[in-house]
Parts: sequence; C-alpha cells; structure tokens
Amino acid sequence: MDFEIRLSGSVEIRAAGRRNDLGSTKTRLALACLAWDAARTVSVDALIHRIWDEHPPGKAREALHVHISRIRSSLRIAGGDAPAIVSRTNSYSLEIDPDRVDLRCYTSCVERARSLGDGGDEEGALRLLDRADGLWHGEPLAGITGSWAEHLRAAVEETGLAAAMTRAEILLRGGRFTDAVPVLLPLAEAHPVDEALAERLAVALYGSNRTAEATRLLQRTRQRVVRDIGLDAGRGLHRVHQGILAGTPAEALFPRTGAGEKASPRPTRRVPDNLPRDVPWTGRRDELRRLTSALCEGQGSSDIVTVEAIHGMGGVGKSSLAVHLAHRLRDRFPDGRIFLHLGGYAADRTPPTATRALTELLRLVGMASKELPRELDELVALWRSVTHDRRMLVILDDATSSDQIRPLLPGSSPTAVIVTSRRRLPGLPGVRPVSLDVLPAEDAGALFAQRLGRGRDTDPADVAEIVRICGHLPLAIEIAASRLLARPSWATSDLLRQLGGFGGHLAQLRDADRTLTHVFAVSYDALNAEQQLVFRRIGLHVGVDFRPPAIAALTGFSLETAERVLEELLAHYLVFEPVPLRFTMHDLLRDYARSLLEADDAEDDVRQAGQSLVDHYIRTADRTDRLAYPFRSRTDLDVGDSATPTCPEIVDAQSAEQWLIAESDNLLDTLDWLVKHGTERQLAISVHVLAGFLDMEGHLVEAEPLLRRAAAHWNVAGDSVARARALLDLCAVYTHGSRYGEAIAAGREARDIARSLRDRELEGECVHQVTISLWQTGQYTLARSLQKESLNSLMQTGDRLRMARCRNLLGIIHVHLAEYEDALACFTSALVDFTAIGYERGRYSALNNVAEVRKKTGHLEDAEIAYRQAMVVADRMGNPRDKATLQMNVASVMDELGRTDEALAVYGMVLPILRDVGDRRAEAIALTRIGRAHRAAGRTDEALRHHVAALEVTRAIHAVGDEVDVLFDLSLVERDAGRFSQAVARLEESLALSKGIGAPAEEARAAAALADLRGDVTGGAN
Repeated sequence: MDFEIRLSGSVEIRAAGRRNDLGSTKTRLALACLAWDAARTVSVDALIHRIWDEHPPGKAREALHVHISRIRSSLRIAGGDAPAIVSRTNSYSLEIDPDRVDLRCYTSCVERARSLGDGGDEEGALRLLDRADGLWHGEPLAGITGSWAEHLRAAVEETGLAAAMTRAEILLRGGRFTDAVPVLLPLAEAHPVDEALAERLAVALYGSNRTAEATRLLQRTRQRVVRDIGLDAGRGLHRVHQGILAGTPAEALFPRTGAGEKASPRPTRRVPDNLPRDVPWTGRRDELRRLTSALCEGQGSSDIVTVEAIHGMGGVGKSSLAVHLAHRLRDRFPDGRIFLHLGGYAADRTPPTATRALTELLRLVGMASKELPRELDELVALWRSVTHDRRMLVILDDATSSDQIRPLLPGSSPTAVIVTSRRRLPGLPGVRPVSLDVLPAEDAGALFAQRLGRGRDTDPADVAEIVRICGHLPLAIEIAASRLLARPSWATSDLLRQLGGFGGHLAQLRDADRTLTHVFAVSYDALNAEQQLVFRRIGLHVGVDFRPPAIAALTGFSLETAERVLEELLAHYLVFEPVPLRFTMHDLLRDYARSLLEADDAEDDVRQAGQSLVDHYIRTADRTDRLAYPFRSRTDLDVGDSATPTCPEIVDAQSAEQWLIAESDNLLDTLDWLVKHGTERQLAISVHVLAGFLDMEGHLVEAEPLLRRAAAHWNVAGDSVARARALLDLCAVYTHGSRYGEAIAAGREARDIARSLRDRELEGECVHQVTISLWQTGQYTLARSLQKESLNSLMQTGDRLRMARCRNLLGIIHVHLAEYEDALACFTSALVDFTAIGYERGRYSALNNVAEVRKKTGHLEDAEIAYRQAMVVADRMGNPRDKATLQMNVASVMDELGRTDEALAVYGMVLPILRDVGDRRAEAIALTRIGRAHRAAGRTDEALRHHVAALEVTRAIHAVGDEVDVLFDLSLVERDAGRFSQAVARLEESLALSKGIGAPAEEARAAAALADLRGDVTGGAN
C-alpha cells in the first residue's frame, strides 16, 4: 500500500489516496515528534518537552498517552501495513521505515546527493536532489508553533540550504552558470552576509553575462558584513571581485573547494584556546567516530549551531573525551576552542550564573570586561552576535541542567558546542546525547598499561583483576595506576593486595590528589532526600540487578514512587537500565551506597529493610510458584509482611515462569542471605517455596543440600506435614538429578508420613513422584500398577489437573510396555484436559509424548509436527531443560529421516545445556542418539565412543530402561566394526535386562537381533 507521513506542509497521514490530518494540533505535533525520529526511541520526557515546551499540563504523561492512542487509531487507514507505535521503558518509538516520512526521506536524499557529488557522481546527485524537491510540500509543520517545531523548521531549512548549495556546486563545476543563478539567488537574499554564498552567486551571474549584477552583489555583501559584524569581508570576495574587473573567465573564478568551506580566518581576530592538555588516548572509538562525524558534518554552510552532549556517571571520562575530541578537531575550528567549567554539583563551588558564564565566554573571545553589558538579555545578544560567523568549538563542562545551558548557546553560527553532564539534559533541541558506559575489559587494561607507561613490568592476570575491581571505570583505573606509579617498589600483585585491603575497594581507590569517594559524593549531594534514600538502600540489594518492586520493599515506598525515583536516578547516571525495567548499579557506586548506610541509617532500619527485601522475594516467589507449578503440595507461608509490594505483571503460569527465570540470580542470592542471616525455620520455608523453581530451572546442586537441611529442621521441630513435603521436594530434585534410588527412598518415606496423617492429596503426590523414578529405572509393571491405582483415586476427587498429569505419566509407561494405543489414548485425554485448564507445561509434555508415540510407530512426519507444536509451547515457558529435550527429540526425527548432519548440529547444541542443568538421564539419551547419527553416517569409531559414554552414564544413575536401549545400539556398532563376540554379549545383556523390567518390545527386538547376529556368525564360520 502507498503509505506516507507528511511533515512538509500540514502534518498528515496518507494511504492509498486517503488522508488523515489527525485534527488536534497537539496530536499532529506528537506524530511529528515520533515520525521525525522514525525507527528510533524517543523518551517520554523528550516528547513532553517537544509538545508543551516548558509548560506541560499537570498530568502530562496521561495527556501524552491520549495523543499516542489517537495516532494509533489514525494509522489504521493503512490497514495491515499500518506501522506500530511501540511503548518501551519510559519511551515510545514509531516502527516505520524513515523513507515513509517525507522530511526524513528529504534529508536522506540530500545527504546522499552531497556524498555522490563529492565522489564525482554528479548525475546521480542531481537525480537525488530532484527526488528531494518532489518531496517538498511547503513549510514544515505548518500551523504548529513551539520551540521544537521552530527547531525542526530551522534544521530542515539548513538541509534545504545544503541541497541548493550542492546543486549549485554541480552546475557551476559543469559551467552551467545560467542554471545556477535561480538556485543561488533566493539563498543569497535569505543569507545576506554569507560570504561563500555570495562568491558563488557572483561567479554564476558573471558567467551568465550579468557582470553589473555580480559586482553590485559583491559590493552590497561587503557593506553588510562591515555593518552587521564590524569586520572587513574575507579574501574570497576580494578575489572574485578583482577577477571580474580583470576579465578572468568565470570557470577560473569558481572556488574549487568544498561547498561547505568559508573564507580563512582573519588575523585581526583573537583566537581563544584555553583547552586543558590532552592525554594519550585509549578506547572510545565508536563514540569518537560518532561525535567527530556530528561536529564535522556541514561545517561552514551551517547557520544552526551544532550541539553535542556527553552524559555519564562521575568518573566515566566525559570531560576527557570532550577535551581529546577538541584537540583532534583543532584544525576544523580555526576561530578558537573554549573550555568553560560550569561547576556542576560540587559541594564547595556554586555553579556560575548565566550572566557570569556569558561574561567569561565573551572575555575569552577577546572582549574587555569593562565593555560588556550587565543585563543577561544584552549578554546573550552580544554572545550570539560575536559567534555569528565564527567557527569555534566550545566545551561547557559538568552542566547541571538544560536551563543552565540554553543562554550559553550561540544562535545562527558555525560554532559547535559540546556539553558534558552527570545527568541527562532533556529539552535541548536537536541534541542526541552520547551516553558513556564503562570501558570494555580490553580497553580498560590498555588504559591502565598506558598510564603506567613503558618500562613497568605487569602481570596480565593482575592487571585484568585490578581493572575488574575498578569496575572498568576510567577514573578508578587512572587512580589505581597513579598509586602504582607512586610506589616504585610495588608490583601489580602488591597493588592488587592493597585494593582488597581494609575498607574495601572504594576506600583504597585514592591517590595524593583524588578519591573516588569524593567524585561519587558530588553526585550524591545533588540528590533530594527521597532519591538519597533509594540510592543508599540499593546498597542492601542481595543481587546484581533489581526491579522497582524490590526497591519499594527496601524503602517502604509505593511501587509508583519507587519507579519514579529510579527513573530520576537513571537520569543522574547513578543506576543503569541494561534491559527494560531491570536496573543495576556500578559495583563501586554500590560500595559507596553501603558506606553511606553505616553513617546515615539506623541499624534497626537497615536490618528491617534487608528482611523486607527477602520477604518480598520469597512472597512473590510463593505466588509465582503456585501459578507455575499448581500441582505441588505446599506448606503455608508465614514470613514477612503481607503488605510487601507485588509484581502486577504476574497473572498466569507463563508470566510466573518468566518472573522466576528473570529473578533466578536474585532468588539464589536470597537463599544465600537466609543461609547466613536467617533462622532455620525461615530457610526451611523459603527453600520449600523455591523447590519447584530450583528443580525445573536446573539448580540441583544448590537445592539438594538445602532441602536435606529443611527436612532435618522439620524433623527436629516435630512438624510431620512440613517434613513430608520437604522429602517430596527432595524426591523430585533427586529424580531430575538421576539419583533414582535416593528419590524412591525419599518419596516412600514422605508417602508413609502422609498415610499416617491420612492426607490423601499429599500421599497421591508422593506416589506420583515415586512412579517417575520407577519408570526411569525400568520398573514398568509396578509403575503402571501404581498410576492406575492413583488415577482411580483421583477420579473420585474430580481434580482435572492431577488426573491429566496422572494419565500423561501412565501413557509414558504404556509406551515402554509397547502398549501404543493405550499410550496414545492417555496422552490425547491428558492434552484435552491440560488445554481446557490452560496448563501450558502439561500441554508441552503431552504433545512431546504424542510425538514419541508417532515416532515409535513409524509416523516420522507426524512426530516432527507434534514435536514442533510442543516447541512453540516450550518457547513461551522458557525452561532450558524442556527446550533442550524437545530439540533433542526433533533431532532424532531428523536423523531417522536421513538429515543426519542437521541432527548432529542440534545434538551438539543441546548436550552442554543438559549437562549444565544436571539432567544425567537426558545426557545419556543425547549421547545415545549422537552415536546413532554417527553410525548412520558411517563413522563407526565416533558412534562407538558416544555409546560407551552413554552406557557409563546410564549405569551410574541406574536407568535400566535406558541401559537396555544403549546396549542394543552398542551391539549394532560393535557388529559394524566386525567385533561380533562383543556385539553378541551386548545383545544378551540387553535381552536379560528387558526381561527383568518387563519391556516386551525391547525384549523382542534384542532376541531378533541376536538371532540374526548368531546366524551371521555361523554363516561366516561356514
């Protein structure tokens, strides 16, 4: 569909010949804001400032949301091609190709045309310029007022000037002087003191035999420059004028320099340069490239001041980057380089007023203090007049706010400004800040080595650890290097020991002149009391990253307040948001926050805050666990305050599992905190709450000792029900750890307790868990009997979830007994119930099991379809073990369908995952299937190696049913290798085990293969 957003002329949406102008002026402006930044994220703060300037309504965010909703409705005229407006953390983005926005396409065409023109492709450049002209429909954002709209119009006007200059350059280079005149004439009228523009128009007029007009233009321009600026015109105008008077051909008068260059700087001006000294540079290659490109783009022809902002936390190197950049670009700014420190945040320094700052700037460009006005408006006007045609680079360092910066910005000028700040500065038109992060590890090590200089021996491992302790923060690295330089007798190992000494890393990061604590204190002192409290309490957080509900728990604030203050700390670069709504804090900042707790918070408050955080995680985990694993038999939670903030996004099993996965590190850290600081009862209850998460997410190593400790506690406490549930949790963990004997013992002990208590539900869950281990150890007949008995009992209760779960397990046992019709009936019934209940984990399991039956009965294509259906469900659940198991099953179908290499690639991917989560049975199955794939590809040695490894695992975990399969596959490989006696021995062993566990299909398979093999051996002997 022909779809376009127009910003040139009236703001409107066009699609298939239809148009929608959105009605409200503010809605049209909101669309323009998003469209101008198409496919880029725009913060809510920036949108509010663009729409309402400095006077937003009381509920600006709600008003913005209304306008966004109207825009979404208006975009529907594009039907299925309608672009989406994506809401992210405190921001929006219009997901549309920028070329669908007329002005974005216009500027893109002009930029590409200039590039082609510079590269010699003048015809291609002219075609792009013609296309740009066709996109022009009038004044941008017609009928819309406001500072951002004016800024956009000025930026587009600048692009239009660049387009016209590019076209004129091409025409002049081709000797087409008459065609160049109408292009340049309106520009010269709009910019009467632009000397470069006047030069080109004069040459075009002269080349068109309009000599008198050319000389009058030159005279008029010289007079205007003297009158408006107070200085004589540059050499270019004189050169062209003298050439015309001498009759020089027009071709020789055309200045062959780039369209963006202006006359050389005049020696009559003072050229200020108070930059701090540069230092040898390391890293920041991408940031330097971006800033250099932005500052050099359009140099000379720009009437709009270039402003670039560098934001970041204290010590990250903002000022150093700005100064280094200014030194690198010295030749690009021949009229001077100015550094002005704005005193941001320093406790012992009052930031300069705008009047004082402007006075200093004007003094630096050579004006005497006694000649300067005293009123702010007059100083602003004078500063803008002085910078009107100067190409300077001004660094405004350590700014505190956008309001502080605005009066200091030149007006129409080729001057460029770099602003550095410890906080984000919204409301500066046209500024896309560079946010500095800490250095990558490689660059951090290089910076340390560079600061030490040559001749100092260093240990690479020590250096890597030192910069890690420094958190890869440039200032911390420089301080650490300074300490080492000051102690010639020290090696890097001595510095490393010192950094780990008394007081922690932060206290040791100091030299004779600097401490990192002071740098952080400057940022902390700029916060209000509410922000300071949140900052300090983050130091108590048990894990690395956190979400707003955790901060609400630590502070006692409402969730809304916690979200707002975190957003404010984010603007101050005191917290970071690596992924939406998950925050983190630099390690050294966290150390600083902890140090403040000791000084500013009462001991009882700190202890209560830490306990509230633990309660928050355990309570939320209890809620999510009940949604994610509804079949578990639970002990009621009795820790903490029920008013602990919740997570509103947890509404179903899927969102519950996602929360558990996202918070896994914090939950493990919470358990660690409880081990060190909690009571035995708190720990026992908490590990019970988290048992399902620990089991399903593969944290078996952490779970098993804690569950044993919990069972021992409940035994001492005399709480039989809680002890039975702890044993049941332990049974499940043992099962997934392939420790089947221990699982059966724990499950039976729990069952006996449940029977003595006459707790039918708990007893049924114990039987279910024991049955899983019986199945996995090949005790199929007993397992089938137990599950049928459980199913009959459950049918009396009407518990649909547990009946479906029971049928699913019973079906698995039927498969191993080669009762495929019974198995399929169980799986189909379970799938219907799981779907009706909305239990995704059950659906995944049933679909996987249906696929297994299809595969065993030779319906490979149907099996692959069912496996892939199960994978869709598993992807939503996010469990790594389930995903890996499904991928392994799909790979087995690929292998049987002849796609062996494809299957091996998948096996190679999932095997490490299964080992990581500790599922040894699945590991053995994967090894077996890898061996089969290698055998199919004729790689006998590789097949033999993997089957032997699988046999070792199955025997170690006593998985007799799987051992039967491994022995059978191993016999086939032994036969292929010509080792017939070993093959016979493997088959005999497989046959004996099959008989022992009552697996008729496997028994028949082994007997048939044994008969064939013995026949082959006999035939070979004859």
